[in-house]
Amino acid sequence: MVPSGFNFNGKENDFKAGSWQRANPKDVRSFTAVGYFFAKKLYEAYKVPIGLINASVGGSSTEAWISEESIKSFPKYWEDVQRFKNPGVLERVTKQDDERVGGWNSTVRQRDEGYMDIQHTWFDPKLSTADWDTMHVPGYWAAAKLGPVHGVVWFRKEFTIPAAMAGKPATLRLGRIVDADSVFVNGRFVGTTGFQYAQRMYRIPEDILQEGENTIVVRVVNYIRNGGFVPGKQYEITAGDQTVNLEGQWKYRLGAAAEPLEDRLFTGKIPAGLFNSMIAPMLPYRIKGVLWYQGESNTSKAFEHYELFKLLIRDWRENWHEGDFPFVYAQLPNFVEVNTETTQYDWALLRESQLKALSIPGTGMAVSIDIGEWNDIHPVNKRDLGYRLALAAQKVGYGEEQLVYSGPIYSSMTIRGNKVLLNFSNVGSGLIAKKSNKLMCFEVCGVDDRFYPAEAEIVHDTVVVWSQEVSAPVAVRYAWANNPEGANLYNREGLPASPFRTSELY
Repeated sequence: MVPSGFNFNGKENDFKAGSWQRANPKDVRSFTAVGYFFAKKLYEAYKVPIGLINASVGGSSTEAWISEESIKSFPKYWEDVQRFKNPGVLERVTKQDDERVGGWNSTVRQRDEGYMDIQHTWFDPKLSTADWDTMHVPGYWAAAKLGPVHGVVWFRKEFTIPAAMAGKPATLRLGRIVDADSVFVNGRFVGTTGFQYAQRMYRIPEDILQEGENTIVVRVVNYIRNGGFVPGKQYEITAGDQTVNLEGQWKYRLGAAAEPLEDRLFTGKIPAGLFNSMIAPMLPYRIKGVLWYQGESNTSKAFEHYELFKLLIRDWRENWHEGDFPFVYAQLPNFVEVNTETTQYDWALLRESQLKALSIPGTGMAVSIDIGEWNDIHPVNKRDLGYRLALAAQKVGYGEEQLVYSGPIYSSMTIRGNKVLLNFSNVGSGLIAKKSNKLMCFEVCGVDDRFYPAEAEIVHDTVVVWSQEVSAPVAVRYAWANNPEGANLYNREGLPASPFRTSELY
């Protein structure tokens, strides 16, 4: 039987991230890029249309998608459900948040020196910036002379446009900005984005750019944490086949300082809340499976995630009365800056819980540690993840038993002297070290409970691991980091191995 309908849940509900002129986190968008590529791949394989029901809320927690009845097995979440069920509690908190956030924004706007003199607004191209400071963009102003302030900071840069680009429509890319921005080119407003996660991509009309000197002004509003321009993204203007790079020294000046604006109550984290509002109304629909792309918001509580995720899968299957329908999910991608000294493994631990969930019948997982971005919790590459999810669905939903649908999954180990032999399932037509003759990101541990970087080599379908520092190994781990840069164990079909550790005791 070919599944013809899937319910999609996850954080990615932008079809082309950053492609709209005015982005608003409250906008309702019916697209899912991952879901699109998932359905496209399956249609190409079976020529049967795929219907997707997109139920997704960015930043939501697993517990929010579990029914009230099932969440009872987690007393602390059950207590939260009861608290928010009290009449008027949610409304009162929401009203208080609205007043607090509205007041903050209003005060900052009124105090913003960049707007105080309407005859000399700071986006005026003729404004003198002789007394402004400079900093490198991309970057955060906490590391500059200004320091870790919040509120409004204005940025200006002069740039030169060649004759071939003058008078033509262009695309402005400003990477990602923390938190909100309004952008002016030669004194003309070209776009705004109200939250930090969207890729900034604005269209410059044909009558704005001029040959020679031009001015770009970016008004940045920062609520909490470090404000500025996220490194590692594109900052440029493109017209036709020509590009002007905007990275480098920018002038900046504080428009208005403010106290940090604490986050408001987010209903996407209230236990059972999203189940009640977004899943329960869909239960009368017949579905054939579920795609799940979520987990980032549970990394701080990774120790409980496996039981919570297992509960969610059982809960949905019981409530839909469709049997053990396929439940296909994405393992968390690589994220955050690489730090070899870190001892925080929240993302690694959550990936481990997702790996363990493969023991639940009818589940499939797509590994994505090679297609994330250290500086973006919403990585751009949705196509490869959608295709990998489709492969998993072909196995668990379509019964393609001979299909290589996954990368290598650790299964067992054998210790021989100072070496550890690792065995894997899903090796496909063989194991490889991608883009290198050497396997990376393996570590080995002895009885001292300390892990050391290890040598590793492929022998047939086995990986042999050792370290001169460990004479009596007891455990191995692979790609065990929030961002396991360089992890390169794959099968020949091009699918990456899941991160793992051979024992939870180490």
